[in-house]
Amino acid sequence: MINFNQIPSPCFVLEERLLRRNLELLKDVQDRTGAEIICALKGFAMFSTFPMIREYLKGATASSLNEAHLCFDEMKSKAHLCAPAYLPQDFDELMSYCSHITFNSFSQWEFYKEKINSSKEKISCAIRINPEHSEVETDLYNPARPGSRLGVTIDKFSATLPEGIDGLHFHTLCENDSFALERTLKVVEEKFGHLIRQCKWINFGGGHHITRADYDREHLIRLINDFRKKYNNIKVILEPGEAVGWQTGYLVSSVQDIIENKGIEVAILDVSFSTHMPDCLEMPYKPLIIGATEPMNGKPVYRMGGISCLAGDFMGDYSFENKLKPGDKIIFHDMIHYTMVKTTTFNGVGLPMIGIWTEKDEFVLVKKFGYEDYKSRLS
Repeated sequence: MINFNQIPSPCFVLEERLLRRNLELLKDVQDRTGAEIICALKGFAMFSTFPMIREYLKGATASSLNEAHLCFDEMKSKAHLCAPAYLPQDFDELMSYCSHITFNSFSQWEFYKEKINSSKEKISCAIRINPEHSEVETDLYNPARPGSRLGVTIDKFSATLPEGIDGLHFHTLCENDSFALERTLKVVEEKFGHLIRQCKWINFGGGHHITRADYDREHLIRLINDFRKKYNNIKVILEPGEAVGWQTGYLVSSVQDIIENKGIEVAILDVSFSTHMPDCLEMPYKPLIIGATEPMNGKPVYRMGGISCLAGDFMGDYSFENKLKPGDKIIFHDMIHYTMVKTTTFNGVGLPMIGIWTEKDEFVLVKKFGYEDYKSRLS
């Protein structure tokens, strides 16, 4: 069991045994369906864990040149690439890092298809589709919202796929269960079924909460197996990121000061919601703190205040068993996915350290950031 007294502050710390547990669940789905599950780097890109991930998953999916390069360098595999558009100055290098490329429009495919066709190594290409079916309530994370720039709607397709296109790709889920996927697949099949039959592969995208405790993995396995059987054993690809890093670690912080304003006590921390946990403000959601609860009568209540100067850099409110004081550790739960990949140095706020609590019950500091990390992003 992790010993937080050994963890410096502030620090992201991943618990290795929890990551392995998630990977074992994902591999079970993979083994029982023949589907390929790859890690979406936009949600989880802690490359110090890639050697373990390679033991279980087929590779990674990227959405940019840098992610594709990271996949090639650290995952030791070529990436599956999907992005709204590709930059001409990047494309030759991109091709060297990718085995699969999904195009967001027919015009992007037409622009780059000659490069694809002249590539020395085979690159399998797809078109991203938009089934115009939403299962996501938060517009910021909803790729199928009206007017979305992501994916091609069925009215833009002809009866056959363009020559050179091997697959279709949809990504419309976010933290969803298998029943949301089932409803989505029904719409995808109704609209694109004749095109699926022309494909070598289809990518179901990410947003599948496969490692969540209440996720019905048996239902997912039936869905995939039935789909593959219906479409002549088509290759199915899933690319979760959050499910890889789900509940595998923490952000360890500490109280720097306690202030009071109009009866509200605020604990000023050495971390920032704006720069270190932006999903909490964007989604938004209130992160769990180990040892804290929702506000309760008779117990001390504190608002958590971030270290940046942004007025809205706070999260509240929480009850604790005892009054907080400077030096007390505040441990945010489930802070590995969509955290490190989104951190910023706004306001010059330093980035938390990154560490691993190993399966041998030892803490290993993987990364420590400093002034040069801030300065190198400016000029």
